[in-house]
Amino acid sequence: MDALTVAGEIAPYVTAAVGAYGTAVLTLATDASADATVGLGRRILQRIRGNQEDPADLDRLDQAVAEAAQAPEDEDFQAMLRVQIKKALLADAALTADIARMVSESSVSFMASGEGAVAVQHNSGVISTGSNAQIQR
Repeated sequence: MDALTVAGEIAPYVTAAVGAYGTAVLTLATDASADATVGLGRRILQRIRGNQEDPADLDRLDQAVAEAAQAPEDEDFQAMLRVQIKKALLADAALTADIARMVSESSVSFMASGEGAVAVQHNSGVISTGSNAQIQR
């Protein structure tokens, strides 16, 4: 799998982890209570960060994480983080392959079952099911 494809696939995991943990995502040890998506995003980001040899690249990645953590819903900050991830993956084919393997081996899955069931990875709005549901603003 090429670096740009992998970067696109992992972006939701990384942004979910940054949104959940903020900048602590860079240093957290494995947390058994973390949900699969956030946990995978944290491991991916830590793997990419650990691969940075140039201190300037590491600083740019850390800055992008910090800005995305301060405003997790801001698409511009998410884009800046994605750019740093793409740069890291484009610079290292072995890292790209390793990250692609992590994603393919992950146990992240979504399933909705039964009447009114909903399965989502990310939601920034209202999810409502049922014939009598009312949403008031």
